[in-house]
Amino acid sequence: MNKNILLTGNPGCGKTTLIQRVVARLRCPVGGFYTQEIREEGARLGFKVITFDGQEGILAHVAVDSPLRVGKYGVDLQALESVGVTSVQRALDESALVVVDEIGPMELFSKPFCQVVLDALDSEHVLFGSVMKRSQPFADQVKARPDVTVIEVHRGHRDALAEQVLARLLATGRCSTP
Repeated sequence: MNKNILLTGNPGCGKTTLIQRVVARLRCPVGGFYTQEIREEGARLGFKVITFDGQEGILAHVAVDSPLRVGKYGVDLQALESVGVTSVQRALDESALVVVDEIGPMELFSKPFCQVVLDALDSEHVLFGSVMKRSQPFADQVKARPDVTVIEVHRGHRDALAEQVLARLLATGRCSTP
């Protein structure tokens, strides 16, 4: 069985929600980060990166003036690297489970991010996270690795997938449930 599990699917299908639900049910040291939308009056303005020890940074925002852009969002590599990449590096030193949500177009502007993802995949730790569905060379390389299981998430079966993903993570022997 592959030790690394990555969720994929269309934007908004519930990958981050599924990651949060599964991690909440595990008993093991967890490190890394997840992303969260920044919304104001119903409009999405950007994305935050949030670590499992409570640090936050603005990954991308409509108000960020950056030459690195994904759609209308300017990407802040400094925030990604100082918060997100650092949290994954720390998880590789301290945690059984490394969470990376997500290996996506904004994050892939960062060479240190790509390197820490490869370090996590190559480590003895379990990497649990999400990866963009759309084809992109680095993401495709990660999805094609023999030690990675890719699970596609659809909004209609997200809740049922939680049990399947939890069982796979428990089967690694690195985590348990309360």
